[in-house]
Amino acid sequence: MIVVMFLPQRQMKFSFAESSVSRNAPTRARTESRSGPRLSGRDVKLTQFCVGLLTELNLGDLTKRVTVEWNTRMRSCAGRAFWPKGAIELNPRLLEISKAEVRQTVLHELAHLIAYERNPNRSIKSHGVEWQKACAEVGIPGEKATHELALPSRNLKRKWRYECPECGKVIDRVRRYKGMVACYDCCLKATGGMYHDSFRLKEVCLSEVQFAK
Repeated sequence: MIVVMFLPQRQMKFSFAESSVSRNAPTRARTESRSGPRLSGRDVKLTQFCVGLLTELNLGDLTKRVTVEWNTRMRSCAGRAFWPKGAIELNPRLLEISKAEVRQTVLHELAHLIAYERNPNRSIKSHGVEWQKACAEVGIPGEKATHELALPSRNLKRKWRYECPECGKVIDRVRRYKGMVACYDCCLKATGGMYHDSFRLKEVCLSEVQFAK
């Protein structure tokens, strides 16, 4: 089950699979992999591609913020978007599938940014009617919420556990959350999706628990 978490400042994160955040690559570069060179950092052409589409849709503010980057730390996740920052991250392994899959993923994530840019103060579903409308406008009508991609995943040991003090939901993670994180479902019910400290997740280091046993 994929759990969508809510972070302060109404930052929205959308992805094909849950994974950690990495925002450190400011420029476009290349890195080597077992299957050959892969891109890393900002992709100027794809960013300009998104700027062009947003200009046609008269989304001037988002046009100024949007960026597309390649993130070499992504494994099974194909792509993800961050709103209101306007950032899109792509898995370099998409290039091993096809250029068409790269384009599809960019448009999928761009539609997320468009949907939330148009509804900044409303609680909307990640793949609801607003997102579907945006998909049609950028050229991918009928887009699915998830894709079945041949991207390998690693079986990593999860070291951190987070539990909601209200509903008891438990999430185990490989990496520790940075900053305050609350249960999205509880925030959605209580505040319409805005962060509330009452639902801040409690953190437990699994290695310490196992050691205590």
